[in-house]
Amino acid sequence: MAEQQQEVDLDRRDPNNLNESSQVAFEDVLGEPETVHSIDCVWTNSYKCFTCGKNCCYKFMSTLCGICIALYWGCEFAMITFEMVWCCTPALKVHTIMLGVCQRFLGTCIQCCLAPLCETIGLCFGNITINKK
Repeated sequence: MAEQQQEVDLDRRDPNNLNESSQVAFEDVLGEPETVHSIDCVWTNSYKCFTCGKNCCYKFMSTLCGICIALYWGCEFAMITFEMVWCCTPALKVHTIMLGVCQRFLGTCIQCCLAPLCETIGLCFGNITINKK
């Protein structure tokens, strides 16, 4: 079956809230207590500088590195998927089959050898009574 190409949602870029912890706003980082306030123009310009610096730096770094990093992670997950499909899952199936045979073999040995022994020991010691005087 051909893979359907999805459109990228440019509005909701984190629909699963993967990066909720890194959503940092000015109010999350800086705050003046009620008893001490800087001059209003300092506070408003600090807000603008913080927001602009954060946004510009993020856009610069994502432009510079984002495509290469996305390519790396795409390849990394492709390798993991390849390993699971072609190596791990078949190996697990082989071990399941082989250990299933071992389980039946050991179960038969225990039923034939150990079960009668345990039953005999149980019969020998089952009739012991202790009398207290």
